[in-house]
Amino acid sequence: MKDFKVWRNILRGTVRITTTLEDGSITKKKVENYIDAEFEKIEEQEKALATLTMALSPDIAQGFREYDSAKALWEALIEVYEGNDDMKKSIHDMLHKKFHLFNHVLGETLETQFQRFITLTTEMSTAGISVPRSEINKKLLNSLPKSWDMNVSIIKKTKDLNRLTLVETMAVIKACDLDDK
Repeated sequence: MKDFKVWRNILRGTVRITTTLEDGSITKKKVENYIDAEFEKIEEQEKALATLTMALSPDIAQGFREYDSAKALWEALIEVYEGNDDMKKSIHDMLHKKFHLFNHVLGETLETQFQRFITLTTEMSTAGISVPRSEINKKLLNSLPKSWDMNVSIIKKTKDLNRLTLVETMAVIKACDLDDK
């Protein structure tokens, strides 16, 4: 079940329950004067904070105990785990480099190579890096061992690498591998 009230509380931040005095000034309302709707707002805030806190492993949560609102905790988690703009740029650069340097490792099975490549392309996608299908397919094909050169040439000439998904390209490679055996 999805609880959108919790998510709204995380995004909105802490709601202060206030009252307007006779002189027009605004002050914090005493808890004993809350109405049911105000209690519900406070309960929703507490639920949002508890939901985030419980989602963290105990050793990670330990480092974030100082945060007393769901919004503050959420922003701290984003800062630590997604990083600032410089960190994001460094991650993008590192992933681009890993992609361009990706190659077959001597003694590695086709399946292991596929898993490494899928992991890399998933990391790139998660980081917001979009690479055209044709470039992804060509990179995978070009990273195969030298013994695959003839098969790679045939695949490149007979398949539309702009339209094939990565999964379809891997299926074509596996079919070639089975044919060769």
